[in-house]
Amino acid sequence: MTFSRQSAYRTEETYMQWIRRYILFHNKCHSKTMGNAEIEAFLTHLAVEEKVSASTQNQALSVLLFLYREVLKLAMADFDAVRAKRPQYV
Repeated sequence: MTFSRQSAYRTEETYMQWIRRYILFHNKCHSKTMGNAEIEAFLTHLAVEEKVSASTQNQALSVLLFLYREVLKLAMADFDAVRAKRPQYV
């Protein structure tokens, strides 16, 4: 997959890893056959099961939005996924 923006190689590599994780999470279904419900399920899984940080979950969301909007040219609605909690500073 080539990205339309001029991105650093490491950024493209990271995007590919997130897309791969998303597809494998949904048992290798093609991205075109999935939509908001699958994105919500993946983001919720990251927050609840994998307990990722909020910034990690936001990175995954950004990648998936890029995939659907820029690469697949599909419109996406709002998401209602469980969000990871930001750390509280004392």
